[in-house]
Amino acid sequence: IDKDHIVVISPDEGALDRTVYFANVIGADTGMFYKRRDYSVIVNGKNPIVAHEFLGTDLDGKDAIIIDDMISSGDSIIDVARQIREKGAKRIFFFVTFGLFTNGFEIFDKAYEEGLFTKCFTTNLVYHPEGLLEKEWYAEVNMCKYVAIIIDTLNRDESISTLLNPVKKIHSILDDHQKKVDNQIKIDIE
Repeated sequence: IDKDHIVVISPDEGALDRTVYFANVIGADTGMFYKRRDYSVIVNGKNPIVAHEFLGTDLDGKDAIIIDDMISSGDSIIDVARQIREKGAKRIFFFVTFGLFTNGFEIFDKAYEEGLFTKCFTTNLVYHPEGLLEKEWYAEVNMCKYVAIIIDTLNRDESISTLLNPVKKIHSILDDHQKKVDNQIKIDIE
């Protein structure tokens, strides 16, 4: 995790606050996609996206983390990954709270085979379609312990505000990662 070579990206305006927050916590640049929709037409219950335009820093040779609240069909996040790859991003990771995969995995399988993304992380807070856990491109983020801690804290009539602020946990993870990198460098030198 090299904050000078990583960009945290919002796939649309709705995820921008969350994206800016995480980018600031790790000290990385941020970018966003602006979705322009045609509100005069409805296709499959949605207004089609006319253009997806990137606003942000140069992506050439950088890793990109796309943060979003949910994956439905996957069309939007795959389109974002395609555009990021065309702008020179090296590795692309999806960090998504709810992975619904309503249209199956085919679009993700194809995009992964094309090298459009490296890994997709979603929580286990929703039902996972059969076969998802076996996908090479997928990693489940287990939230059971976190939810249990929240429930336990509420049962003890205590505040959950410190549980909802992940800054210390994120920095702890980053510090542990840096220690592992430093130890590996030390071993390589010896």
